[in-house]
Amino acid sequence: MLKLRTEAPGSPGIEPRWARGDKDGVGTAYTPASKIWFTLWNGIITEVYYPYVDKPQISQLLLTYTDGSSFCHDEIHGMIPRIETLGKMSMGYRVICEEQNDRFTLVKEIITDHYSPTLLVKFRITKGKNWDDKIAFYLTLYPHIDGGGSSNHAYVQRRNGYTVLLAEKNSTYLAMRSSKGLSQATAGFVGDSDGHSDLLSNMCLTKEYDNASRGNVSLTAKLDYDDQMEFIVALSFGNSEVSAISSLNQALSVPFERQKEKFIAAWETKIGKLLDLSPYSRDGGLLYRSSYGIIMSHEDKTNYGAITASLSVPWGEVSDDSNRGGYHIIWSRDLFNAVTGLLAAGDIETPLKSLVYLDANQLDNGSFQQNFWINGEPYWIGVQLDQTAYPVMLAYRLAQLNALKQFDPTPMVYKAAAFLIASGPVTQQERWEENSGFSTSTIAANIAGLVCAAYFARRDNKPGLADFFASFADFLERNLEKWTVTHTGTLLNDVKTHYIRINPADFNSECPDEDLEGKYISLKNFPSGAQSTFPANTIVSTGFLQLVRYGIRRPDDPIILNSLKVIDSVLKTDTPFGPVWHRYNHDGYGQADDGSGYTGTGVGRGWPLLSGERGHYELAAGHDPYPYVSALENFASDTRMIPEQVWDAADIPDKHLHLGKKTGSATPLVWAHAEYIKLLRSIKEGKPFDQVEDVKRRYIDDRSTLL
Repeated sequence: MLKLRTEAPGSPGIEPRWARGDKDGVGTAYTPASKIWFTLWNGIITEVYYPYVDKPQISQLLLTYTDGSSFCHDEIHGMIPRIETLGKMSMGYRVICEEQNDRFTLVKEIITDHYSPTLLVKFRITKGKNWDDKIAFYLTLYPHIDGGGSSNHAYVQRRNGYTVLLAEKNSTYLAMRSSKGLSQATAGFVGDSDGHSDLLSNMCLTKEYDNASRGNVSLTAKLDYDDQMEFIVALSFGNSEVSAISSLNQALSVPFERQKEKFIAAWETKIGKLLDLSPYSRDGGLLYRSSYGIIMSHEDKTNYGAITASLSVPWGEVSDDSNRGGYHIIWSRDLFNAVTGLLAAGDIETPLKSLVYLDANQLDNGSFQQNFWINGEPYWIGVQLDQTAYPVMLAYRLAQLNALKQFDPTPMVYKAAAFLIASGPVTQQERWEENSGFSTSTIAANIAGLVCAAYFARRDNKPGLADFFASFADFLERNLEKWTVTHTGTLLNDVKTHYIRINPADFNSECPDEDLEGKYISLKNFPSGAQSTFPANTIVSTGFLQLVRYGIRRPDDPIILNSLKVIDSVLKTDTPFGPVWHRYNHDGYGQADDGSGYTGTGVGRGWPLLSGERGHYELAAGHDPYPYVSALENFASDTRMIPEQVWDAADIPDKHLHLGKKTGSATPLVWAHAEYIKLLRSIKEGKPFDQVEDVKRRYIDDRSTLL
C-alpha cells in the first residue's frame, strides 16, 4: 500500500529572498557538457544555475548543527570560514570552517560533475577539543526553481534504500542526496513549517513532512556519517524527476577524487595556454589567471559567447522575485568589455563566438536591447547608443587580427552604424543607465564605432558609405566640447572649463536642446523629499577618459587635464588599498550609510573598474600605471573576486563592510576583471589595449582627413 504524503502547513510561506550579491566564489566545470554553475558567499553555497547561466535554481544550501539540547547554530553564525581555490588555477573551492567554540573543523570541497548538471560537495569533519558525540548536522536547501522563490514544490522520496530531496516547477526538477544517507528529512514552507526554523526553535527536527506544494519552500535533512566523518552531497537537475535522480546517482557513482582531478586539470590546461601577462602584474599573475577563469565561468554552455555581467543578484538579501534578472543577464557593453579582456589574454576564439551571438541578437533597426536574457528576450528596454557601437568595435578588433574566420559581420556593422546616425547624438541612457542627453562616454563610443564601420565600408569597396560613416563621426567629434563641456564650473575654484557627466536632452526630439549652461538634471535613486535635481554643469563623471582610451583626444589635452582635477577633487576616495572613484557625484546607487542594502535608494560607492580606467589613462599619458594595478589587486577578495563597488566609509563589521573592500552589490563584476586584464596587456603593449588605431590616426595623428 502506498504511503500518503504528509502535507506541510503554512502555504505559501514568507516572501522569498535571494542570497547576498557579494560572492566569494563562482564556479563551473570547464566543459560544455556540465551545464551548471554555482556561487559562494561566506563559505555558503548560494545560487546554483541550470541549464543556462541566467537561470538560478536555488538561493542557498545551508548547514546547521546542534547537540539536540543546548545549542543550534548554522554556518553563518557559528563558523569562521576560510576559502581557497582547488589546485593552482581552477574554479573549484575548498572552504575550511572553524567552529567558533572549537567543537570541530569542517572542510567542504566544491566542484561540478564533468558530464552532467550536478553539484558535488565533499564534507570532511574533524573533531575539535570541545567535540560532543551528540552533535548532529543538517542541510537546508532553498529552491528558487526557474528563477524564482514563489510557487515551488518540494517533496521527499524514500526509494531503493536511500532518501532523496526533490523540488520542481515549470518542468525543471532538482534532486539532492548524500552518499552516506539522510536519516531524517522534511519539506516545508519558509517561515512557518520549514525544517531550519524547527531546528532553531527545538534543536532537533520535531516534525517531518513529505510534501510542500506551491510556495516559498525548503528541504531539510539530517546527515548521516560514519567513523571517517566524510560524505559527498550531490545536487542534480533535469527536465524530469527521473533525469534529475539519474544524474544524481551517476555522479555519485564516480569517486570524488577522480571527479576533482578532472575538474582541476581542465581549468589548468585552459588557463595555462594564455598569454603570460604575469610579469606586468604585482601579484605574480594570480589575479590575472583568476580573472580569466571568472569571465569564462560566466559564459553560457548552450549559447556560446553569451557572457553575463555577474552571477549575482545585487543586495539579494533584500530582493524578492520581482528582481528576476539581477546581473545574470546580458548587457552588450559588459559583454564587449568581457571579451576584449579575453582578447587581451590571447583568447581569440571566445570573442568571435560573442560577436556571432551579438549578431543574432541585433534588432531589425540595428540596435541592441538595453539588456536581455540568454535567449534574446529583452529585460529592460532603454536605448543606450554605446551598446550599439560596441559590437561594431568588437568586429573591427577581430578583423584587425584576421580572426573572423568565415563569419561576415558587415551587415550587422552597417545596420548598427545606420542606427547610431539616425538616433544620435542624444542617447536615451548613458552607460550608467539613468539619464538621457549628450554623454561624453557614449559619444566617445559612437565616434569609435562609426570610424570602425567606415573601415568595413572601405574594405567592402564602398568609399561613399565609408565617408558617410566617417563624416558623422567627425560631426560628433567637432561638437563634443560644445555639448559636454562647461565653461562656468563651480566645483573647483580655479577650474571653470571641464567635461560634465551628461548634458540633459530629449532623446525623442528631432531638434534636441544643445546648450548646457543653465540646465538642470534630475538624478535617480533618491528618497522621497530629498534633493535630486542639480545644475547639470555640477555633475561630473570619469566618462571623458574614454576619449583618451579610444584615441579621440590626447592625454595632455587642456580640458582633459582640467577635468582630471575636478574628478579627483569630487569623485576620488583614497582607501588603504588604493584610490577609487565614484561614478558621479550625488550617485544614489549603492549601500546605505548605515550599511543596509540598496532598496531603490542609497549612496553610490567607489567602483574599482574606474581605477582600472584611470590606470589606462595614466599609461597613455606616460605616467606610472602600477598604483592602479595594485589597487585592483588589493580591492579583490581573498578568492580574487573584484567587486562592482567597494565600501568607502568606516568599517561596519556586523554588516560585512570594510573600507576598501566589497559592498553588498555585485561580486565579482566581469567588467572589472576584464578591465584588469586589459590594463596588464596595455602595460605590455605600451598603450591602451582598447585604443582604435583608425580613430587615433584620424583625430590625433593627422586631422587633415576630417570631413
